[in-house]
Amino acid sequence: MCRNIRPLFNFEPPVSEDEIRASALQFVRKISGFTKPSKANEEVFERAVDEISQISRALLDALVTTAQPRDREIEATRARERAAMRYGTPAASV
Repeated sequence: MCRNIRPLFNFEPPVSEDEIRASALQFVRKISGFTKPSKANEEVFERAVDEISQISRALLDALVTTAQPRDREIEATRARERAAMRYGTPAASV
């Protein structure tokens, strides 16, 4: 999985449209191989991002769970700690 695409389901506060779009953009970049498409491919690239964003929103709205929502700050702290262990750098605090 692409490093920049994060799980978006079951968080408090809920995922924003900007977060969904950012993940869709990363997905389209990954599968197309383009960081920024040429003018010839720009329209189809943006359409793909829009469609994947819509489908992702529908998926997130339809999913159900009995688990308690995860706290974004706690998850971010854990991610920083994992990165510090992986890369041998001190965990940055927010």
